[in-house]
Amino acid sequence: MTAPDATTFVPCAAVPALAVDEIHVWSLATAPGPPRAIGAAAREVLASLLCAYAGVGVAPVIERGEHGKPYAPALPELDFNLSHAGPHVLLAFARRQPLGIDVERGERRLAVDELAGRFFTANEADALAHLPAAARTAAFLALWTHKEAVLKALGAGLSFGLDRLEFAVDAHGHIAGLRAIAPEAGACADWRLLALAPAPGLLGALAWRGPPRTVRLLAHAC
Repeated sequence: MTAPDATTFVPCAAVPALAVDEIHVWSLATAPGPPRAIGAAAREVLASLLCAYAGVGVAPVIERGEHGKPYAPALPELDFNLSHAGPHVLLAFARRQPLGIDVERGERRLAVDELAGRFFTANEADALAHLPAAARTAAFLALWTHKEAVLKALGAGLSFGLDRLEFAVDAHGHIAGLRAIAPEAGACADWRLLALAPAPGLLGALAWRGPPRTVRLLAHAC
């Protein structure tokens, strides 16, 4: 299932309570700088949000799973994920619900036809090829972020295969829904996906496998 784009992130100075049927997505604009500095800023905010949600005063140790997905062993009830595009960071949190999030810059120059033929399914590549040239990059990145979000929710890396899940793409280049997925990843109907547009020029996606949840979009005050 794919919901309409979510674009309104509400500024929030205090961290609200995270209900068991909610997902919180935070948008954070760090100071421009090298990737290492942006990553450090994102980790600092992640630590503070985890402390707030868990009600602890000491930042938890963050470890990574086999395919690089971060987790906090001391906080097994909290699932989270993060992604950044330049200085812009998205962080997602839920209670006992694995999830994945991805964000990309829309103005990137890409060899869309070549990349789609290499990484996507034949149906997806064909759908992109039939779009007007001006719409192809955004449609490609929308597909990429949705696929990345699903793989991150699974705790899998790109080695899982981006072509092992297929999305329908409409005539305008919008994601119309998850059409097929590898059997070990569950049924298409089990998946929830939300397209995100946290700022002009940015495309993102949130994914989780499970029942519907209320998604709250929050803008972090740096």
